[in-house]
Amino acid sequence: MTHASAAPSILVPPAEAAADRLRVALVGNPNSGKTAMFNALTGARQKVANYAGVTVERKEGRILSPGGRTTVVLDLPGTYSLRARSPDEVVTRDAVLGRLAGEVPPDVVICVADATNLRLVLRLALELKAVGRPTVLALNMIDIAQRQGLDIDTDRLSAELGMPVVGTVATRRRGISELVTAVEARADAEAAAGRSNLGEHGWTEPSAAEIRHLHREAERILKACVRPPRRPDTWTGRMDDVLLHPVWGIGILLTVLFLMFQAVFTGAKPVMDLITAGFDALSALVAQGLPDGLLRSLICKGVIAGVGSVVVFLPQILILFLFIILLEDVGYMARAAFLLDRIMGGAGLHGRAFIPLLSSFACAIPGIMATRVIDNRRDRLTTILVAPLMTCSARIPVYTLIVSAFVPARQVLGGLSLQGLVFFGLYATGMLSALIVAWAVRKVFWRSASEPFLMELPSYKVPDPANVLRNVALRGHIFLRRAGTTILSMMVLIWFLCTVPGPPVGAAGPAIDYSFAGVIGHAIEPLLAPIGFSWQMSVALIPGMAAREVAVGALGTVYAVSGGEEASGVLGASLAHQWSLASALAFLAWYVFAPQCASTLAVVKRETNSWRWPIIMFGYMTGLAYVAAFVVYHTAVALGAG
Repeated sequence: MTHASAAPSILVPPAEAAADRLRVALVGNPNSGKTAMFNALTGARQKVANYAGVTVERKEGRILSPGGRTTVVLDLPGTYSLRARSPDEVVTRDAVLGRLAGEVPPDVVICVADATNLRLVLRLALELKAVGRPTVLALNMIDIAQRQGLDIDTDRLSAELGMPVVGTVATRRRGISELVTAVEARADAEAAAGRSNLGEHGWTEPSAAEIRHLHREAERILKACVRPPRRPDTWTGRMDDVLLHPVWGIGILLTVLFLMFQAVFTGAKPVMDLITAGFDALSALVAQGLPDGLLRSLICKGVIAGVGSVVVFLPQILILFLFIILLEDVGYMARAAFLLDRIMGGAGLHGRAFIPLLSSFACAIPGIMATRVIDNRRDRLTTILVAPLMTCSARIPVYTLIVSAFVPARQVLGGLSLQGLVFFGLYATGMLSALIVAWAVRKVFWRSASEPFLMELPSYKVPDPANVLRNVALRGHIFLRRAGTTILSMMVLIWFLCTVPGPPVGAAGPAIDYSFAGVIGHAIEPLLAPIGFSWQMSVALIPGMAAREVAVGALGTVYAVSGGEEASGVLGASLAHQWSLASALAFLAWYVFAPQCASTLAVVKRETNSWRWPIIMFGYMTGLAYVAAFVVYHTAVALGAG
């Protein structure tokens, strides 16, 4: 077996004036470590966009090879075959073949393989070879294969496939230098031989019979080049015996999710208190330095009160992403999908829908885009329609604000946080409602059974701390950028609506009652009064269409401009004073279901290429939100919580 050596530092800033340029594409099965390979090659020099005409994410980075050549690295979506069936796989196939509009075909393809599970990737490597594109096989996670006792004859594997084979450990950047050298040598060999880059000419999609032949050939190569360990590693098997058990496995999964939500609510509180104190101090400092007037009101009550009331929830969002990234890197996510396949299948969801739905805990937009891994169009549409019901991170500020204000901060059931339990209940309600709606969608729109779920379970891995922190920091950066753009602009707009026009001379009521916001809020209040919403709550729902978390900033601005006790900046205390418990619970019920995000609807339109589905989504979710809020409000009033 070839041992991957430690890579010297070769990743320097890209040289734009290099004499020539090399274009490299990363292709591989899902869970093969392809993204880790991309990060190891390019470091922080990455840019993320979408391919022209489609919503599939496009990740590109640059390095300077040992030969002084600027190399552009493109991370393509995971695929099992060039016989593409899902939108993601179509993009990968077309990129390899040079079919994408405005895209130059790659000079070399790096086929990234999980060294512990070569069965399916060998077939993909044979397909790439048939295309004629110069290819290098990267045996990633070679260290895990060695620990498991696998004996891979890399020389024979290289001879059988007709391509260089390099062992790598992407998370530790081992073998990266050798990989870059092999890629450059492969490109130089093609150029010396006078072979031009093939586009789609000379390639036709393999038939089912040809795929079976390739699979048999891959099996032959696997047996010839890979010897199983003399002492099989049973650690993974013992772990799976417990984690995939139909009873204990489900219990462990629910426990993991429960602990995650407990940590989101309780672990972030000290940092949130510091952020709140920081914004309060900043507001006081600005107020001292500026004379009383519109400018001070704009900065203190509009920008600082509005944006600060949203940014304070950054620690919770980071904790949520930390759990999700860790579970994915460890290899547990695929097992969670396997466990939930039977439950989701009973609701009419494909087992592969688990990953998009889990992604929707972060944001429904990437979750909806992740449905491209689902081949069947009906299964994909069903998943798209229910993805926004999963509790996204944008709801965290709303949930935390209301729960903190109205649920006592005490311990129950032997030390568990009552607020954390309520938080978990809100998430569970979203998940349960997604299953119910998915079942109803299958009954209303189509009655065919969902397809069986087949997937490869990846090996358990120890997460790379640097990679985990990089991904968590990226999510935090996205949230803060959103706070600095969309949320900031909305806060300025809300402040304007709450301040202009000023009250007439001799006005007796609060100034905000005479503003545009007051007029709008009072106009729509009768529509929302049956579910217990005041006019201030009504005002918060409107800008929440831009982003759900804006509702918190809107409430902060509305009550800050209102003055009185609310001017202290302690929004939770203000709401506890102004709202009834029944109204607060109804507000939570509304946000479990309401599609308060225009960006999500826009993505649904792009993904389905139709206005029909976003309109259906908005209609059914708004209806559910109103009915749920109505039931919760009147039930709470009947129980004496009004």
